[in-house]
This record gives sequence, structure tokens and C-alpha cells, in this order.
Amino acid sequence: MKVLLINTPRSPYNGILKNAPKEAKPFIHKKLIGPPLGLLTLAAAIKDYEVIVFDTKAEYDLYPDSPGLETLVENLINKHKPDIVGTTVITSELYYGITILKTVKKTNPEITTVIGGQYVTIRLQDCFDESIDIAIQGHAGQKMLDIIKAKENNISFKTIPGIHINENGRFEKTKGKEKPWDITNENFLMPDRSLIEKWREAYRVPNAPSPTTYLYSSIGCPFKCTFCSIWNENYGNYFMRSIESLVDELKHIDYDIVRFADANTIVDVDFIDKLFSRIEEEKIKKEYIMDIRADVAVNNPKLIEKLARNGLKVVICGFESYKEAELNKYNKNSAASYIDKAIQLFHNNGIMLRGNYVIPTDYTLEDFKAMADYASSHKVAYAGYTILTPMPGTKYYKEVESQIIDHDLRKYNFFNAVLPTSLPIMEFYKNVGALWLIRKGKDVI
Repeated sequence: MKVLLINTPRSPYNGILKNAPKEAKPFIHKKLIGPPLGLLTLAAAIKDYEVIVFDTKAEYDLYPDSPGLETLVENLINKHKPDIVGTTVITSELYYGITILKTVKKTNPEITTVIGGQYVTIRLQDCFDESIDIAIQGHAGQKMLDIIKAKENNISFKTIPGIHINENGRFEKTKGKEKPWDITNENFLMPDRSLIEKWREAYRVPNAPSPTTYLYSSIGCPFKCTFCSIWNENYGNYFMRSIESLVDELKHIDYDIVRFADANTIVDVDFIDKLFSRIEEEKIKKEYIMDIRADVAVNNPKLIEKLARNGLKVVICGFESYKEAELNKYNKNSAASYIDKAIQLFHNNGIMLRGNYVIPTDYTLEDFKAMADYASSHKVAYAGYTILTPMPGTKYYKEVESQIIDHDLRKYNFFNAVLPTSLPIMEFYKNVGALWLIRKGKDVI
């Protein structure tokens, strides 16, 4: 059995970038750079079979003149002749995932097609297409292995509990008790980063000394921000890996820069403290990027000092807003007063801080001026300003669903307004774009 796992292209829709002032454009995010950790983990689950991982994001980043998606996929099928093709999708990439699997079926109808990922988990009903044989919700390692074995032995996929099969014009869930799958401990799978070695240079952030890889220390999030689907996707659960498992993986990683791909890297303070004690003991020398909440950092200054001594170079911090009313609306559970303290703490420890704000679509010119005044007096090395977006699967989406005016999922990447704007839409985008100029650093991450 040969399995081809294809990472989807990223959505190119970016209303902020398109309409921003010219001088702001270099700083605005055009893409999220990083390897497909989910597919690499899935590949590890089925490593006893022949597995090919193809990263279209990295391919198009390195070779912009590569053929379009359908031709690219057709060429892959003809070259590798896989028995099974799978892809994984987030909200803004669903349509591209479906295009991939449609092309697979058009090229060879005998290939079994499988779709999974974040959007399948939270909005299965949106993902159906005749080209898709099987949909997997949640962590897919065991189920993908069962699918391969069933096909290999000519056994009905209906015998596999907990997958969704294309039947009668819809996805129908198979019966039976699903096997437990603890991705953080008992069933942790070491990603095989050699599968994407050909694209290593695609994972280099502009001006960075070397490429970056991802590592996760936890799954889920204990916080329940109204605009975020991560905690919902994991049913409010939060799971951590073992310290020794992380130390072992760091020893094996041959990248100098490691991005912790957690929703929040520091949730259990004692855990991170012990992890970095072990990193010190093992003399592991790497540079780290983490997502850390402002309140957590301010309340644990000694821990931040320790992390900085041992390689923490960049922190992404979701400030979201400087207005208490907005933070309360988002259920952020972190006061705006922490922002200034966090900025000083990170700067004092030589950590480059990226502070992110979300901009509601009802902002007026007065709101933008107030935001600009605040950000100018609270400058960070890097700054990000994205649009408050009602992502499917979130509490916020349910609150404003009737107000949504644009249902094109390709625009659900926080760079496009899908709700009505108080200002004329182009003026709104221009004002959001202008905020990206407020920063201390000259680079962009």
C-alpha cells in the first residue's frame, strides 16, 4: 500500500494587504511559514507503509511558477501511483482540500480519498463532496492505519469504528467503539521531518539565520476565548506531553530554530520550568519561539528569565485589545493592564515580542486613532493587526451568524472582513493596514 499525503495551499485572500498603504505592505503577513506537522505526525502512524508527503505551500513558496493545483496533483498521482490519498484542512483551505481530492478521483477513481483536519472536526457537514470516500474527525493516526489495513485486505471500511463514509449522498458514521488514542503520551508519534527535507528552505522566516520547524508540547487549550475554535475543537480538553518525550524530540531535531506550536505554551508553569531545567541539563542549544499570554508572563518573571537564558528568542502574545470591555467580550480573562508590563518584561530579557491585536469591523475613525495612539505608546518589536472574524465552530460565530455577509471560506483567515464594516470597506482595510507600521523592529515574522 502506498499513501500520498498532500498539504493544501494557503488561501491568497488578504483584504488588509491589498488595500494597505504602500509603506505598510512589507510588514503585513502574506503567509504562515512552517512545516505540516499534522501530516508528519499522521505519516508516523503509518510508517510501516510507503508514505509520501507533499507540501504544496512550500512548493509554491520555493517555486512560484509551479503548475496550478489540479495539474500539480494530477502529476503527483501519475508519478507516485498511490492507493490512498489524504489531505487535512483548516477553514480557509477547505475548498483547496476538496479540489485536491476531486482531482485525485478524476485522475484515478480507484484511489481511496480521505479528508481530515480542524475544519472536518468542527464542521463535518460543510466538507462533503462526492470525491471524498472517508472523513476523519479528531486525531487520525489509528483510524488512518485501520483504513490502510482494510483496503490492503479488501475489508469493508464499515468495519472501522468512528469514521465517516461517503454513502447515500452524505457522510455516515460507522458503528462500533473507537479505540482510545492519546496523541500526547501513549500514542505520541515522533514526526519524520526527513519526509519534507526537500522544502527545508521554505520554512525560513525572512531574515532568520536558518529554517524553523514545529514541535507541540500540548494539545487543546484551557482558555475559552469566544473567537477561538481550538478549545472547541478539542471539546474543552487540554493534554500535555511528558517532559522526557519533549527532551528526546529536541535531541533528534536537526533544526536550530523550534517553534512551539501550542495554543499557549505556558499553561502549567511547573511543567515548563522542569522542561527547561532538563534542557539545561542536556545542554540542548536551540532558539525557541513560543505563544505566551501577557498575564502568565507578568505573573512568572523568573520563568521568563529562565526561558530567555535557554534560547527563547521570540514570543507571540495575543494582546487582542487594550479595551477592557472588548477583552471581557472575548472572554480573554486577562486585563489590559498586563500589556505594558509584559512588553517591558520581554524586552528586558532580550526577547523579541510580537504583539497581536484584533480589530472589530465596527471600528470608526475615532477607534482607529485611539488604537494607533495606544499602540504607538506600547511599541513591540513586531506587531500584528488582524480582523475579528467569526470562525465557524466558535462561540462568536454563533452570536453573529445572522450578520455575516460573506460566506466564502477562503476569506476566513483573519485578513478579510466578512461582517459589515462601519467605515466603507476599502477605508476600513486601509486603516487596519496602516496600523502595521507601528512597531519597533524593521523585520517581519
